Amino acid sequence: MEGHEHHVIEQFGYFAAFMTGILGSGHCLGMCGALVCGYFIRAKQFAGGAAGTLPYLAYHGARISVYGTIGLIAAALGAVLVSTGKIGLAQGVLQIVAGLIVVLLGLELLGVSPLKLTVGFAPARWLRQQFAGAAQRGLVRGAAIAGVVNGLMPCSMTMAMAVKATTVPSVPEGGLLLLAFGAGTLPSMLLASVLFGKLGPNVRGALQKAAGLFVIALGLSTLWQGLAYFRVMQKLVL
Repeated sequence: MEGHEHHVIEQFGYFAAFMTGILGSGHCLGMCGALVCGYFIRAKQFAGGAAGTLPYLAYHGARISVYGTIGLIAAALGAVLVSTGKIGLAQGVLQIVAGLIVVLLGLELLGVSPLKLTVGFAPARWLRQQFAGAAQRGLVRGAAIAGVVNGLMPCSMTMAMAVKATTVPSVPEGGLLLLAFGAGTLPSMLLASVLFGKLGPNVRGALQKAAGLFVIALGLSTLWQGLAYFRVMQKLVL
């Protein structure tokens, strides 16, 4: 029964990550829609015409690959943290802390967080410089560079998924969790040049709030797992 319960929770994690990406369309368009549009406008100018489909594939393939890499690194970091102490207790504590952080990030998406937790994965100034010059580095190569930079930009949703990835059972599952999230962002980001500006602020706000609720649900499930695991291991170890 415990194995079945773990499987259900694990599948919910992937589903919640994917739905966070889907419902975060308003957030993605608001935060990154102008960046994507602006990049491909500049890229077409440097290319002297239509860019074709390959640069778009390179951009979003690179962006989602960054998410997957972040998931792998986060899961590996979680495994290292767990292995530094009493494994069972450390894993429970890590899940509790991660759950609380993910809930706070979800509240931030809803605009009601008491703390500002959004951070980037690289210095913001360096990211801006790389993104600004990417269009001059060739259609496909430049698009891939811009996609990598986009994936590293500060984002509450990405950070929430990365924190959640520190608690997964294995490193590959951390990568899969972030890939599920990235897949969810793909429709809105691919259509950003078409949809940007056509979704009103009310629609974007509603979608962002729905994404925030999924993030909170993911955080609460992680918190519950951590509390349950900690109670069991406390009886066995202490």
